[in-house]
Amino acid sequence: MADQTNALAGIVSLTIDGITYLVAGDAKYQVSGRKRETATGQDSVHGFTEQPRPGKISMTLRDRAGLSIAAVAAITNSTIVLGLANGKTAVGRNMWNVGDQEVDTKEGTVEIEFEGKSVVEA
Repeated sequence: MADQTNALAGIVSLTIDGITYLVAGDAKYQVSGRKRETATGQDSVHGFTEQPRPGKISMTLRDRAGLSIAAVAAITNSTIVLGLANGKTAVGRNMWNVGDQEVDTKEGTVEIEFEGKSVVEA
C-alpha cells in the first residue's frame, strides 16, 4: 500500500497466498494475543484469567467470474495480507477459514473470515 501520511481509513488491499482479491468492504482484523476475563468471588475481585486469543481477518469479497467460493471455504493454511490506507499492514500466517460462505447474488458479495495463531501489524 502506498504511503499516504494523511490517510486514516478507507482503501484496503487483500492478498491470500499472493493472489489479489476484490474487497467490497467491511475489512477488519484482530491481532492475536491473550483474552482476559475478570475473576470474581463472593468476597471480592480476585484478579483475572488469561487464555490465548486467535488472530482474525475478515472482509466482504466481491464475487466474480473465476472466484471459487468452495476454494476459499477450503482454506486451512494460508497467508492473508491486508494493506490499509494508513500505511499499516495486517499479516496473518497459517490462517484457516471459519464460518459459512453465503453469496449475496443481488450485491455480488460474500463475507469471509479467517482465524489463526498469528496476526500481527507491520
